[in-house]
Amino acid sequence: MDGPRIGRALWLALCLVFLPTWAGAQGNPAQSQVLVIDQERPFSESQLGAAALSEIEAAALELAAENRRIEAELLAEEQALTEQRAEVTPEEFSDLADAVDAKVQRLRDEQDTKSRALSRARDEAQQAFFGDVGGILSAIARERGAVVMLERRQVFLSIDLIDVTDEAIERINQALSADDAPAPAPQSPQ
Repeated sequence: MDGPRIGRALWLALCLVFLPTWAGAQGNPAQSQVLVIDQERPFSESQLGAAALSEIEAAALELAAENRRIEAELLAEEQALTEQRAEVTPEEFSDLADAVDAKVQRLRDEQDTKSRALSRARDEAQQAFFGDVGGILSAIARERGAVVMLERRQVFLSIDLIDVTDEAIERINQALSADDAPAPAPQSPQ
């Protein structure tokens, strides 16, 4: 690397290090045409998002408990089948084993369907959440002079000044308190 390139790289590094300190000392939020947000955090950490997630998480816990119960029942059924092996003919045992296998497959398919429905419900709740808070995010973008807001995980490098995640969570909570209305709960998939 030649001298001028090293100098430019050093200058850029110093700007990235000291710009957040300088801008924060000015007391104004950064004016940037590009902002970043960690989409998961407002959804999981704001009061509105947490309310939407609570029913889905309860359903997920219920599904996990149901899966454990089914697993215990199937293990007991398998043990009983193993104990019957000496008492039945090979053909009868094969028929019983096939019936247990079919039951296992049917239950696995049913539980997988429930799990996919929970994932879909979470995705739909997150989409609805961002539909509900879109105005708040737009206001933050306008106030900061931004023309685009990107998902933080899709950005290779940025300074913290353009990350509006904490501000978004705070303003979503303020809006919920101002409205004094509970968050709409998504329908639990069954």
